Amino acid sequence: MATLKDATAIAGIGQTAFAKRLPESEKTLACRAILAALDDAGIAPAEVDGFASYTMEETDEVEVAKAIGAGDVTFFSKVGFGGGGSCATLAHLAAAVATGQASVGVAWRSRKRGSGPRPWKNTAVQLPTPAQWTRPYGLLRPADEIGMLARRYMHEYGATRDHLFNVALACRNRANQNPAAIMYDRPLTREMYMTSRWISEPLCLFDNCLETDGALACVIVSAERARDCRQKPVYLHSVAQGLPAQHHGMVNYWNDDPLTGPAWTAARHLWKQADFGPDDIDVAQIYDAFTPLVPLSLEGYGFCGRGEGGAFTEGGALESGGRLPINTGGGGLSEAYVHGFNLITEGVKQLRGTSTAQVPDAATCLVTAGEGVPTSAVLLRS
Repeated sequence: MATLKDATAIAGIGQTAFAKRLPESEKTLACRAILAALDDAGIAPAEVDGFASYTMEETDEVEVAKAIGAGDVTFFSKVGFGGGGSCATLAHLAAAVATGQASVGVAWRSRKRGSGPRPWKNTAVQLPTPAQWTRPYGLLRPADEIGMLARRYMHEYGATRDHLFNVALACRNRANQNPAAIMYDRPLTREMYMTSRWISEPLCLFDNCLETDGALACVIVSAERARDCRQKPVYLHSVAQGLPAQHHGMVNYWNDDPLTGPAWTAARHLWKQADFGPDDIDVAQIYDAFTPLVPLSLEGYGFCGRGEGGAFTEGGALESGGRLPINTGGGGLSEAYVHGFNLITEGVKQLRGTSTAQVPDAATCLVTAGEGVPTSAVLLRS
């Protein structure tokens, strides 16, 4: 069976500054990140002929292609479901490049969430069919939906706020090593965490991701071409998307087990296509819009059994030198929240050996998109 295994590689990455408020437009930020990624790869903008982004991306390939000076474009796609779409943009480009539909693909995410409006503010568009079973009952924001899922997880399996703190602390500690992170100079303590205000019980302030302005991009080419590019290639070893049967957004009302989310579906396909498994992962970048998504993802991607995700975080397991160092740039909780795209670029940095919290000799990295929504994941290798 034909696969995409190691057929393509990330040749370049780029990003803008991250901040609560940036003056530039989303289009300007997108173009700056894309041009930085192309320069990183040593590829001219005129060679770009493929684009992939999110359906929630406000910039589009037509305007971006003109602004950066791309040539004829032969492939373009958009992936749905916000944070669930990050790794899928890579999957789409990998398929396009591997099958000859494009030769130089660019994926990007540009967002002004820090200075822009909250998506749920527009109540006129808040009742698509699934939302009719959540919004009228007080689940107005993603934090409310994940809060309910987290409460069930704690009830079913005995996970505690200390376990959620372990996630928040690991991300913050790595951000404290990363000068580009919004929380670079702001350490987190257990007392700060435990006494912070509620956002949606049992989620407190530090269980929630940042609100960030910024943009990131990466360049995908064939594995053969990547070996001649400016940077060390990082190969896309396996890619997957996941939408489980009878899925219902973050709350999974209609599933037999609401805690068996899209990660489980994506993981089965991801590992089936790979030459290695969870025990062989040196470092992971796990989508962290909310802290409970990390233990749920640890279970879904096979690092521990059902109900063991909370306990997995104990003893510094997620820290540098632990069983599975995660989110080594700070993640969405403490570096920047740009729908998970910074997890992709951080994975590339780890396998290049250039991370600010470098895992020694890292050769494999799992990057995941949002758990709780139709999702995606990628296995990177050096």
